[in-house]
Amino acid sequence: QVQLVESGGGLVQAGGSLRLSCAASGRTFSSLPMGWFRQAPGKEREFVAAISRRGTYTNYADSVKGRFTISRDNAKNTVYLQMNSLKPEDTAVYYCAAGSGSSWPISRGGFGSWGQGTQVTVSS
Repeated sequence: QVQLVESGGGLVQAGGSLRLSCAASGRTFSSLPMGWFRQAPGKEREFVAAISRRGTYTNYADSVKGRFTISRDNAKNTVYLQMNSLKPEDTAVYYCAAGSGSSWPISRGGFGSWGQGTQVTVSS
């Protein structure tokens, strides 16, 4: 399994921006698709974005399209989530996830490793 550590969460006003980072351990990072999920209080964890192993392909939830951008730097074993035009409804714990295999596209069940999460709070 890949070990994942998220950072970059915090408190921001509506309309602001944050960039989340996820540092991965292990030599297999560049062979795995990566994703971001989030979980708000009282709600189920939901998909946010995913990126293929070389960054060629991306996929986004409709709720974040045009506002969030997922990217990766395989030389640094890091995946990012740039979040712009943040809304109060984006408030959640954000989790980084790594695919269990290299296939793309990837379903939610295809993610096998998870980080501990980072809190993002957007005030109105």
